[in-house]
Amino acid sequence: MKQRLKLAHLPTPIEALPHLSAELMGPNIITKRDDQTGLAFGGNKTRKLEYLIYEAQAAGADTLVTAGAVQSNHCRQTVAAAARLGLNCTLVLFGDPPSPPDGNHFLYYLLGAELVFTERPRVQDKLEETFQNLRKAGKKPYLIPYGGSNPTGALGYVNAMLELAEQGCTPDWIVFPSSSGGTQAGMLLGARMSGFHGQILGISVDEPAELLQSRVAELASQAARTMDEPYTFTAGEVLVNDEYIGDGYAIMGAREIEAIRLFAEHEALLLDPVYTGRAGAGLIDLVRKGFFKPEDTVLFWHTGGGPALFASKYQNRLIDLA
Repeated sequence: MKQRLKLAHLPTPIEALPHLSAELMGPNIITKRDDQTGLAFGGNKTRKLEYLIYEAQAAGADTLVTAGAVQSNHCRQTVAAAARLGLNCTLVLFGDPPSPPDGNHFLYYLLGAELVFTERPRVQDKLEETFQNLRKAGKKPYLIPYGGSNPTGALGYVNAMLELAEQGCTPDWIVFPSSSGGTQAGMLLGARMSGFHGQILGISVDEPAELLQSRVAELASQAARTMDEPYTFTAGEVLVNDEYIGDGYAIMGAREIEAIRLFAEHEALLLDPVYTGRAGAGLIDLVRKGFFKPEDTVLFWHTGGGPALFASKYQNRLIDLA
């Protein structure tokens, strides 16, 4: 493996979810707790940042620059890593900022980020503009892509799959939220390297399955090349379910609300409204449809995101439907 920093609390634990399994009357459901990676409330992006920021520091960077939604878990973990390592951090955010700040948006301020706001269609242009402005100002910025999803970031989940193998966990299925593709790409490559024979199913948060399958296959192939591993992947090898996108990105619907409640009430496991809530909703629906065999073990990979529960736009809906 390529060199990395050590920011995350690893290995993350694997826990049984017996009460949820009984409630759904389906397969044996377990979870891997990447919400406990430890960096400012944790999450899956911390694994990616270990590789990305190692690369940034090797290049002499003094400022991290990345982009995401106003309630982005990726942005929260990026600015937290910057604070931990004595780096500056600028976040390019899309969406309407809440007033007063709440959820992840509040934590950006607490962790010392510089914030730049834009509209979602302009986020990539604004990110590049911000990067160039920092360079002109004499900074040494390092650009981290949306979601930390590039071949370097994907290595975080190559390592995660090797970690899963070392823990002796061999589920029949892994289910998790998939969006920018880096987590799933790393899992795909890590599965090949570790000899994992189960199925890896990404529940799309916002992208059509065909687009996400192509993106993940390309990222996994590129990550393999960075490691000098002789693997290539095709879109047909990537399992994505895009039936749970609902009304779109970051729009919490009845399915997400039910999933958040069921996981909380039966297992004290807190899902977020955007990613794990949507993946949890997909898992619940698939169990109810009989998609999994009764004897299967299904691992729900918890990618974090809890602070978004404290965003008022989500809190109000959860309370209203209580």
